[in-house]
Amino acid sequence: MFTFLKQLFDRKEPEMERLPFYDIVCPYCFAKYAPDQVVFRATHHREDDEDYALQEDEMLNQYRDKFGLEAIEELEAVIEPDSVPEEYHLIVDDVLVGLTDRYGKVTKRRLCPHCHNELPITAGKAPSNIISIVGASQVGKSVYMTSLIHTLQHSTASRFDAACMPLNAEISRRFREQYEAPLFERGQLLDSTQKEKRQEPYIFQFIFKDPSKAPLSLVFFDVAGEGMVDRDYLDLYAAHIKNSSGILFLVDPLQIRTIRDKIRIHMGDEEGEFTARYDEPREVLITLFENFIGYQQQSKTDIPTAIVLTKSDMLHSLKEEDSDYIRPNSNVFRNVVHRQVLDLVEFENINGEVRRFIEKVDRPFKDALEVYFTNTAYFAVSALGSNPVEQKVSGLVTPIRVDEPFIWLMHQLQYIKGREQ
Repeated sequence: MFTFLKQLFDRKEPEMERLPFYDIVCPYCFAKYAPDQVVFRATHHREDDEDYALQEDEMLNQYRDKFGLEAIEELEAVIEPDSVPEEYHLIVDDVLVGLTDRYGKVTKRRLCPHCHNELPITAGKAPSNIISIVGASQVGKSVYMTSLIHTLQHSTASRFDAACMPLNAEISRRFREQYEAPLFERGQLLDSTQKEKRQEPYIFQFIFKDPSKAPLSLVFFDVAGEGMVDRDYLDLYAAHIKNSSGILFLVDPLQIRTIRDKIRIHMGDEEGEFTARYDEPREVLITLFENFIGYQQQSKTDIPTAIVLTKSDMLHSLKEEDSDYIRPNSNVFRNVVHRQVLDLVEFENINGEVRRFIEKVDRPFKDALEVYFTNTAYFAVSALGSNPVEQKVSGLVTPIRVDEPFIWLMHQLQYIKGREQ
């Protein structure tokens, strides 16, 4: 019997297959293409050769214009690999990573052929796994993104023998100044992302110390929630969602009418105005269907999707002994730490409880999820650990289960194993 149990719990799960190269998904514009389709930025310029003179990069500036960024007047030339003889191509691990130009200068500055942003060093050598965050207005995407990345960097990564790093210094500065410092150092709640304020994606890499494991690229779009029910606006991000390897679908308890009626919460507004700010979760789902899912095979998507009930601390006001909704000893209120593996017992407990809770309070939404998504799991998180008062967090920010949906996605993508602890 002992031997049988040992075999049962030590059973090996399939490990992620390492291919010689991978299709690239650009972490900026989300176009998908083979590694040999990249272009390069020259490392120098010449006044006596118009091909290598400083010049405007129209494709890059068109991308920057989408996000309200200033155009760059002059840059080094873009080099097409086809213009350079193959013997001057630098191939590493079956991936084109550099060129020697006509002047004998080597460039390894690979660019996306569709937007001319510089690609990560690992592009083509490792899977371009993109995690996208979607949800309606007021759901707390900005706060959740900040709390998740902070948690990954300061605790989760070390528990999985990894590091969570921003792609470059500019992303690191932008994230710290606009998100991390206000929330974690000053306790200020982040303003909702405005629809007119289109921000470049935040790109991080979850890099394992084991060199045999490919890095996991994390690309977070801080998308204005109103855009998720605005068809024209969503078109800009459709490629992002379509080429995602995993989706974090955020649902605010206050989006659900049954819960709103029970919590009876006021935030300085008349109740009618307060309620009107929320889109039902099903509306976001319908928009996703119209712009993305409806064009997939059998009008379904098999992208692993974590349904994340945010602001779980608000549910304290619902808890009652023998309640049909939330009980005082609920898993929702208890933080859980996963180490090295996904703890399958803890996962099944929270998945089952939140799944039943959503079914009870918003059955149409759960039914729609099951129609459109073939691989879902349910979670509850609190990005702050408490309900803010007048846009301020009282005391320390203490996230609850905030990294669990991401850890489940890592398990789904075969980066880590699951085990009954």
